[in-house]
Amino acid sequence: MKFFNRFASTAHDMAIDLGTVNTVVYVRDKGIVLNEPSVVALETRDGVRRVKVVGNEAKPMMGKTPDNIQAIRPLRDGVIADIDVAEQMLKHFMDKAQGGASRFRQRSHVVICVPSGSTMVERRAIRDAATNAGAVSVRLIEESLAAAIGAGLHVTEPRGAMVVDIGGGTTEVAVLSLSGVAYSNSVRVGGDKMDEMISSSIRRKHNLMVGEMTAERVKLTIGCATPPVGDGMVMGVKGRDLVTGRPAEVQVTEAEIAEALAEPVGQIVSAVRAALEQTPPELSADIIDEGITLTGGGALLRRMDEAIASATGLPVVVADDALICVAMGAGRAFEDPAYHGVLITA
Repeated sequence: MKFFNRFASTAHDMAIDLGTVNTVVYVRDKGIVLNEPSVVALETRDGVRRVKVVGNEAKPMMGKTPDNIQAIRPLRDGVIADIDVAEQMLKHFMDKAQGGASRFRQRSHVVICVPSGSTMVERRAIRDAATNAGAVSVRLIEESLAAAIGAGLHVTEPRGAMVVDIGGGTTEVAVLSLSGVAYSNSVRVGGDKMDEMISSSIRRKHNLMVGEMTAERVKLTIGCATPPVGDGMVMGVKGRDLVTGRPAEVQVTEAEIAEALAEPVGQIVSAVRAALEQTPPELSADIIDEGITLTGGGALLRRMDEAIASATGLPVVVADDALICVAMGAGRAFEDPAYHGVLITA
């Protein structure tokens, strides 16, 4: 209990949704104070690699850097791929969330969200990165629980609730009741996989090589989870022609992109159906009434709710503020004593 006594008295406590695509920081009594891309630009000079910029300043550099600068994402599939860079990124975000007052950083107690399918080694890497970045104490919370709390679901009651959190690297599917997880599954499919499939489809059909940023822009503009009637919307896409080697522009249709996204969307739907098959019957009865709640950036893909509703026959709703639900839920978990039991200490 000493942890919570200290935790309750510290003004700079924070909850961090350390995402593959974006990092969102919630500070006690202030709410969401930071939401930036999980991107770090590294500059190499005299054989030494240093952090140049982080977050909003680093993302526009992706795919456009000279030889001595590298823009990377230190997380892949929801877990840390480069721990040294992740520590630098976390330190930057923690300082920025506190208004740049680094002298306060040592007073921070931190809650970090982790995928339910992450291993003990992956969780320790996240814990170590936060500790080395300046956190006094680190607690973890499963993303699905945090998402449900952030979406306003009554997870403390003896009533089943189902949440599907579609992030950049992973999709978390969970059935919750009494502040616990009755069933959870994590599949490594999310926004990144969708971008890869769009890029691959354009390369295959149009002989055009496009970068990550362009593929993401196509997904956000005309991406959809179910095929439209006819070709749907049309968008111009620029890249490098693989035949001539010259810059070129092609027109892609909404129907093409829906076809490209069919595989990752199908994997997400399959994970939801598998969860329903494993859910105890009493909780299944509750889900019929409560429906399925979608959170995360992937939930904003057009007609994603329709695709899941069609496959399951259940009502599906997209949570308000789906992008920040996980961080909001993690923040409420350390502010409200009713949720302290969901925090992982080991």
